[in-house]
Amino acid sequence: MKIIKSATLQTIETKSVDVEVTFTNGLPSFTIVGLASNIIQESKDRVKSALLTNDFKFPAKKITINLSPSEIQKSGTHFDLAIALLIALYETKVNFEGFYVFGELSLDGKIKDCSSIFPLVLSLAKQNLLKNVIVCSASAKKISKIPNINIYSLDTLSQAIDFFKFNSKEKYLYQNESFDYESVKIDDSIYYYLNKYEVDFSEVKGQDFAINAALIAAAGNHNILFEGSAGCGKSMISKRLRYILPPMSLEEILEKAKLQAIDYKDIDFSPLRVFRNPHHSSTKSSLFGGGSGNSARIGEVALSNAGVLFFDEFPHFSKSSLEALREPLEDYKVLISRVNSKVIYDTKFLFIAAMNPCPCGNLLSKVKECRCSELEVQRYKNRLSEPLLDRIDLYVTMQEPSINDKTKYSSKQLHKKVIDAFILQKKRKQTNLNGKLSDKQINKFCKLDGESEIILQKAISNFNLSFRSINKVLKVARTIADLNANENITKQDLMQSLSYRKR
Repeated sequence: MKIIKSATLQTIETKSVDVEVTFTNGLPSFTIVGLASNIIQESKDRVKSALLTNDFKFPAKKITINLSPSEIQKSGTHFDLAIALLIALYETKVNFEGFYVFGELSLDGKIKDCSSIFPLVLSLAKQNLLKNVIVCSASAKKISKIPNINIYSLDTLSQAIDFFKFNSKEKYLYQNESFDYESVKIDDSIYYYLNKYEVDFSEVKGQDFAINAALIAAAGNHNILFEGSAGCGKSMISKRLRYILPPMSLEEILEKAKLQAIDYKDIDFSPLRVFRNPHHSSTKSSLFGGGSGNSARIGEVALSNAGVLFFDEFPHFSKSSLEALREPLEDYKVLISRVNSKVIYDTKFLFIAAMNPCPCGNLLSKVKECRCSELEVQRYKNRLSEPLLDRIDLYVTMQEPSINDKTKYSSKQLHKKVIDAFILQKKRKQTNLNGKLSDKQINKFCKLDGESEIILQKAISNFNLSFRSINKVLKVARTIADLNANENITKQDLMQSLSYRKR
């Protein structure tokens, strides 16, 4: 019996799979066992055609392919190459040990890329299970960004057979690629960022208070809510926030690419954080993930991890979706639980919400008349529960723009401030940005001077702040202090933080 290592993807995590083969006497047949999906069962015809068109005789024996462990469901066309190699080299003494093999076969024997290969290799590498991998050249280019692995690039089944048959490994070794982006080195870690701004804050007229809040949100990864009349610039600011976010580590860039592959999107290795903007009519399953049986699909909340999740027309999302948002905003994880499948996703995203002050949108307008009754306004606002609003770090009420408003900030200027604040946070040995600090980390990093402590106690009493609200105030104040290059939180930093709390 011969074995080749491959793997299968279970939502976002990878399980290593042993592809085993036996040849026994009996009527010629070809069977694949081990909870193989229909996609894998179809590989029998692809493998047969690939072998026969390349002058390999199909053995006149009873061939059994087993995918072990047999208790987990397997899926993916990337098993083709491993199965074909086991059959083609059944009489040859070869050593497959230490190699993982991935690739879909065309009918003429060419090896093709498939969307699951990048997340498979990345996950195995992070688990320290994979050192040597065999893929096609298209897959090799994608996974070449993953450090500390040896990649062997093969384009045809014949080359793959020669690779093992004649031990010609160095010939096919693919060079790992590095990142060619602006970067900042902090201790022994490198963080990458992009100096390109497709949309710029210089296009936003006025709204200094809102832009400053956006700067704080970006620098500390704080959740933010914009409330204002239609056309005042809520969406403009939200969509520009993406371009001034902190630099990304190599791990974050690779994780972003992994989620893109799982979402069947083109992989992008740029250090530009993802921006997800679901429509308010989206179902709860599409937002948080779902599925049935052995599968659990990933949703918008998990796909926005380490990036931005933007809810425009915030109160128009379904009540169940809004309330389900509370856990990922607080615990930074979401659990999709089914009878045969339980998956936990990370949800450390920057949450941005935008809403009108009333159903017609004119409640705060100075020139337009509001057509809503008090009852309609109250019903509209009641769609957002107090526990949900308590999870928002920055609450911004925006005024209507004026024809005399001027541009005050550019994205490049704001991004520079964010990077400076990011460096200060990392030099304090923070594993998380300020907005995602744990209670223990808050006590360690959010230090108040004596005057600030007195002001905080008065605010707790006057505004009836909850324990969560107090922590939010402290985390926002810590970010403001970083933007002002203050070692500890000062009175001015704390006062500014309190001004962004919802009354």
